[in-house]
Amino acid sequence: MRLLPAIILGIAIILAPIIWIFVPKLLQQEDFAGPAIDSGARIEIEILNQQVEDLQIRLEDLTQELAKVASTASAASRAPAPSQNATMAPSNDDETFRRNGENDIIDAYAQVVLIANRRKVNEGLTIAGPSYLARVFGPPRENLSNRCEEMTNPRLKSKLVLEDVGPIRVRLLKPAAESLRRVFEEIRVTDPDLYARIDTAGSLCVRQIRGTRGRASTHAFGLAVDLNIDGVLDTLGDGKTQLGLTILADFFRKEGWVWGASWGREDSMHFEVSRQKLDEWIQAGAL
Repeated sequence: MRLLPAIILGIAIILAPIIWIFVPKLLQQEDFAGPAIDSGARIEIEILNQQVEDLQIRLEDLTQELAKVASTASAASRAPAPSQNATMAPSNDDETFRRNGENDIIDAYAQVVLIANRRKVNEGLTIAGPSYLARVFGPPRENLSNRCEEMTNPRLKSKLVLEDVGPIRVRLLKPAAESLRRVFEEIRVTDPDLYARIDTAGSLCVRQIRGTRGRASTHAFGLAVDLNIDGVLDTLGDGKTQLGLTILADFFRKEGWVWGASWGREDSMHFEVSRQKLDEWIQAGAL
């Protein structure tokens, strides 16, 4: 009984400086707003965060265990000595470490994380909203319903393409498809492992925005795409996303695409052409 508190105290003393050193360093890490080429470092940071949280849990458990043992030892010192035939109850130390053991992140790209500073991820870019798109191009079709239908707007329909743009196939306006191909090619060169994991939940869908009458989103104009890692759909509006999407977002922002993670109701699968990029294409005669 005397040996157990000493062991637990010793482990706590070892873990405390580790947490003391690493926690401040991790808290000083900048938000995930750096160049996408640092995706490997980002994964390492996320893994370190997980490990530090695990160390904190271990230290809390050890502190609680030490308090329990000290209390038990105090009570035992006042109790009669046990007989030689008495057996000691098994310790739950093994179970404590088994429950809070090292958290191995098997799949970093698919790991769900909080979106750091998400309101500012599109800083410098603005959306081309439904009113602006309708004013510039007219509606994508005469009558919009709640289901995806054919695009009938002559100006837009003539620019519509169905193409492989790297890891996925999309139906988009031609300049948007070409832009997307550039994004994916840069990802392929910079981070081929991530590139191989990219999947899509759809691009063109000519319908009205749910809950509205006659308002069409950028999907209806062939200017948006929904992406994910390994075909796993993001949970809408929870402020979290797959780590791989946070890395993709830097590439898209560089190309002039807006990320839906910044919206009031977070939609981190959604990427759409910014108003600045759209105006650039119009001025160049591409649309």
